[in-house]
Amino acid sequence: MLRPLLVAGVAAAAVLLGLLAVLVHAGWWLAAVPVAALAGLGVWDLLQTRHTILRAFPILGHLRYLMEAIRPEVQQYFIESSTDGTPFDRETRDMVYERAKGTKGDEPFGTERNLNAPGYEFLRHSLRARVAPAIAPSVRLGGPDCAQPYDIALLNVSGMSFGALSPTAVEALNAGAARGGFAHDTGEGGISPYHLRPGGDLIFQIGSGYFGCRDAHGRFDPATFAEKARLPVVKAVSIKLSQGAKPGLGGVLPGAKVNAEIAATRGVPLGQTVVSPPVHSAFSTPTELMRFVATLRTLADGKPVGFKLCVGSRSEFLSICKAMLVTGITPDFVIVDGAEGGTGAAPQEFEDHVGMPLTEGLMLVHNALVGVGLRDRIRIGASGKVASGVDIVSRIIQGADFTLSARAMMFAVGCIQALKCNTNRCPTGVATQDPGLARALHVPDKTTRVANFQQATVASAAQLVASMGLSSFAELDPSMLNRRVAGQRTQTYAELYEWLMPGELLEDPAPLSWRSDWIEASADEFR
Repeated sequence: MLRPLLVAGVAAAAVLLGLLAVLVHAGWWLAAVPVAALAGLGVWDLLQTRHTILRAFPILGHLRYLMEAIRPEVQQYFIESSTDGTPFDRETRDMVYERAKGTKGDEPFGTERNLNAPGYEFLRHSLRARVAPAIAPSVRLGGPDCAQPYDIALLNVSGMSFGALSPTAVEALNAGAARGGFAHDTGEGGISPYHLRPGGDLIFQIGSGYFGCRDAHGRFDPATFAEKARLPVVKAVSIKLSQGAKPGLGGVLPGAKVNAEIAATRGVPLGQTVVSPPVHSAFSTPTELMRFVATLRTLADGKPVGFKLCVGSRSEFLSICKAMLVTGITPDFVIVDGAEGGTGAAPQEFEDHVGMPLTEGLMLVHNALVGVGLRDRIRIGASGKVASGVDIVSRIIQGADFTLSARAMMFAVGCIQALKCNTNRCPTGVATQDPGLARALHVPDKTTRVANFQQATVASAAQLVASMGLSSFAELDPSMLNRRVAGQRTQTYAELYEWLMPGELLEDPAPLSWRSDWIEASADEFR
């Protein structure tokens, strides 16, 4: 309401100045004309739908775009001052914006990367390059115990909860997923009306707070879960064990954000701060986790069930693998979240120093499942700073089958990294429950941008694979990704890292480099 009043106030000032020009002195026109122009600009800002900042802050919002025009200093400042996980560089963030707008073209003057810096990575192209097919590839989620398998896209919306995100942001993300044919992870905040209204495919994520499927005491409620999981739009279920940005911590949603809709969606009291425990109450051992997977799959009428985690130690994940072998129960998928992941609700120490980076965690999970002979039954997703076609291809080389993105999808709906996620004052209406700010995010426009970004990024990944002389993503292998180690020396991922053979961990003795962790792992304890 204050925003239209601001524009109305400027318009009233223009009228007053115009009257002074007519009745007192013509010199007042020097003030009346610019103020009238500002009033007209304000009206346009309120009515246009492409720029959320201008809808939320008419007239004043233009100062932001004026500052952003001073490139690269101002833009780079905003990125480098971000505390939301490992920040994206300016080149990547701009690429996301442009693809979302459908304006991405060839950039002149070459790369901004330092090709000689240690750690620089590049793909192996081929003189037998192909033209990428127009068909968007997908990956089937569904092991031998899954009655309703789901074909998931290569790039999907990663878990971001309603409550952390605004109603309009959630609706735009889901509508984009519906339009583009990819999946939308609900995050641990439950399934809201804004997840359901557009009809996009959902991955129903449940965390330690069991929001949307909990009883009055905050414990898992099978009946409520079954009701939600059997909705036609729910295509898979994901158990959140840990999150890359805050591994070992539960979530916190301040009471000021817990309005009636959020309370109803999560099944929590209105206006009270919501705290997720750091661990689940439904299971406490790897074996119990596998039995919980089987229970959820039955309750979900045979839909794919998996879990998401940021890897802590190799022996701990091997304990889960041993539980799979002991029980004969396997998840349909595992989503590996890297420590690069961002959130507006985590201590800085956890974001910077706890959890395994995605590259190491992803290869560990892939090799462990290969080593125990279960990789063909379980699909692996990669989540953590995925924003480009190169990211998709690289993660598949490192062991993933599909990817999920959170921050890049937030950029697609208008996030500018204003660092206001925890204040309820997000200026773009993405991470707020303020009705006025959230209303400024125009859902139809942002729906198009989300779909554009996903489609263009997957198309880029497909063209990269074709430029490597391959006909499908299945042909990618570790020898095709190179890393500069030092000076003029580069090595492929096949040379840099150990890659286990199928069933190798089950041999006696196990591979020497894995042996101590394999011996330590136990199906009866996370250790």
